Amino acid sequence: MNYSSSFGFVLHGLNETFASKHILFAFVFSFYMFTILVNLIVIVIIFLDKALHEPMYMFICNLCVNGIYGASCFYTKFLADMWSELNVVSYAECLAQIFVIYSYTFAELTSLSVMAHDRYVAICKPLNYRSFMTPWKVGKLILLTWLFPVLETTIGLILTLRLPMCGKDIERLYCSNWAVVKLSCVDTTVNNLYGYILMFYHVSQATLIIISYFHIIREVVKSEAQRNKFMQTCVPHLISLINFTASVMFDSLYARHGARQSLLVLQNILSVEFLVVPPLLNPVIYGMALSQIRSKILKLCRYKIKRLK
Repeated sequence: MNYSSSFGFVLHGLNETFASKHILFAFVFSFYMFTILVNLIVIVIIFLDKALHEPMYMFICNLCVNGIYGASCFYTKFLADMWSELNVVSYAECLAQIFVIYSYTFAELTSLSVMAHDRYVAICKPLNYRSFMTPWKVGKLILLTWLFPVLETTIGLILTLRLPMCGKDIERLYCSNWAVVKLSCVDTTVNNLYGYILMFYHVSQATLIIISYFHIIREVVKSEAQRNKFMQTCVPHLISLINFTASVMFDSLYARHGARQSLLVLQNILSVEFLVVPPLLNPVIYGMALSQIRSKILKLCRYKIKRLK
């Protein structure tokens, strides 16, 4: 096919999954606004309070920024599609959405890996923590969480761009790289191989996180103070990691090996879990679990209530 300005894909997931799209619009829009709000609250509190300018809070702030980045890409197109009878997306818009969603996904996994490294040093090597996690090192790690994902995603898109398209129907709620690759007229072995390389790389990241947590757990059993620190700072991270990794692995494997027509509604709902739940869950669990952030949020709420009175 010729990729002119008129060429585009048709997203069928919304029509298949939700019968009354307009009824859902208000609910989805409210959910999106609440997601943005809770992330912004955590970001602003960390930014304004110098006492929270510590490595762990900087990484949490970065995680919230990434959550807004990924959620906004999905929600804006999804909300627009709710008002359209035919959910068409141009070739360029589809690739742009793929770039944002995949860079968000890889940045989330990399951020969680960096946060696990931070917790390992803080708990297992507390005497070296200040000298090791310097502001310069923290800045480099945050930059790393964005540069590597952008590089990974760019390579994947270049491999996709070289493929001629023989179809335009995507059975999903949003554009995904593998859904586009499957519409190609030619052999896609290189794309498939690159996808498995990325999967192996990020599974290895998750494995290293698990290994670091074995060392952390072995360390925290030695004292009650360390156990309390583990419950406050590591449990929220584990919840985020398990939730995000499981949903991404399901989506990646089902897109390649799942039956095309089986449980399409369930497939579409589960395929957006990593775009909807983590951006909302992360600021909520970190805001509630970490006493420093929780106290600032409660103080802000009391101030607002007092102002209203």
